[in-house]
Amino acid sequence: MVAEMVPPPRFRSARFSTYLPDPTQPSQTEAVRVLESFAATLGTPEVARKRWFGRSAPVPAGPGGVYLDGGYGVGKTHLLASLWHSAPGPKAFGTFVELTNLVGALGFPQAVQALSGHKLLCIDEFELDDPGDTVLVSTLLSRLAEAGVKLAATSNTLPGKLGEGRFAAADFLREIQGLSARFRSVRIDGQDYRHRGLPEAPPPYTGDQVAAVAARLGGRASLDGFEALLDHLAVVHPSRYGALLDGVEAVCLSDVCPVQDQSTALRLVVLADRMYDRELPVVASGMPFDRIFSDEMLNGGYRKKYLRAVSRLVALARDSGRVAAPVPAPAPGS
Repeated sequence: MVAEMVPPPRFRSARFSTYLPDPTQPSQTEAVRVLESFAATLGTPEVARKRWFGRSAPVPAGPGGVYLDGGYGVGKTHLLASLWHSAPGPKAFGTFVELTNLVGALGFPQAVQALSGHKLLCIDEFELDDPGDTVLVSTLLSRLAEAGVKLAATSNTLPGKLGEGRFAAADFLREIQGLSARFRSVRIDGQDYRHRGLPEAPPPYTGDQVAAVAARLGGRASLDGFEALLDHLAVVHPSRYGALLDGVEAVCLSDVCPVQDQSTALRLVVLADRMYDRELPVVASGMPFDRIFSDEMLNGGYRKKYLRAVSRLVALARDSGRVAAPVPAPAPGS
């Protein structure tokens, strides 16, 4: 399980050199510089600091961790994966959910043992909205930090902490308690790069077009009614959503419609993340993805999760041109 903790396929080729900072946001360029400097410390042995009396004391080579603080779509995962790719092994990369699954499968002592020999552990989408899991993972990271493992993380916001465009570094540092002194917060400002200079959600396909694409791709594509898919997600643990997509090269959905309740919406957020990780184009009929969450949801405590899901689903819908002919624009006056 630990050997499989690597960046998802979308970020297999992510490097600092391929990150495209917004020229209007100096913090993005600065983030690359800070992370490259942090990467240079990985694997560097501690150096001795002279004391006037007694033995020399070790001085850690650079900070013990970095936290990427920014809104959705500013490239935090790209930079986290770039850091992982630039680091010497052994190293591990996983989402917060994958890390909690690892502890659940191995047990806490065995998880500590399995990761203690690593030079770097990257945690994407650190979930701050589950107090129990947050304490569990914070304790795990404390043990790993004591063993000399360097840490890097991004996070989701707490419910009700809207923060308008940024995840709250103060929330993250407070929740990890004793670890906070080890982390350097790296702020990354900017707008969602997936929509930078691009149009809004593309027009949906017709039901016949969706079915035709699925038939042409055969077993390489999934084909589901949107509501039936949401019902199925309710009986599958979110940790298994990635496995649902094994062997799938495109996702075909018919009759996309508004999501009716919070629990269903949060399950869809997880699925959208796993589809985005795997770069799966989405061919869909029905409602455009930028209209599936209600105003109440978008103004509630999970606002940022829903906005991230919309951003990613719209990006995957744009990618549908890789497997399907573009939907013709409506004729003038139609």
